[in-house]
Amino acid sequence: MTVTLVLVIAMAVLFSCGVYLLLERSLTRMLLGFLLLGNALNLLLLVMSGAAGDPPIGKTSDGIADPLPQAFALTAIVITFAVSAFLLALIHRSWKLSRADEVEVDEADVAIGRERDEDADDDTADDDPETTTDAEQEATR
Repeated sequence: MTVTLVLVIAMAVLFSCGVYLLLERSLTRMLLGFLLLGNALNLLLLVMSGAAGDPPIGKTSDGIADPLPQAFALTAIVITFAVSAFLLALIHRSWKLSRADEVEVDEADVAIGRERDEDADDDTADDDPETTTDAEQEATR
């Protein structure tokens, strides 16, 4: 196995674990998932950068690396740190207010989902003659 293959496997594991943790209801696990995704993104930038680039001045590229992937990785680190600090502040505020870091189910969203399901069931019930009553069938004739 080459170094690049090991990095790709590590990146895939970090991405999958990060997405799994982001889908949890706990805000702390969401934060950990976001941090894993940020590290996976840094590995992605490292893997995708390829070989070192040619130097802008000179004839050989001994010991000179392409600075663009490094700049992208540094930018990704700064953005990940800023969003993580914001999420940590949200978690702290949620803990201070409700002593819980779980995201609660919004009853309005659940009601809207139920209405959509009922509307979809009503539309399919009107089209299916086996589920309609005899009075409904006679009214449509």
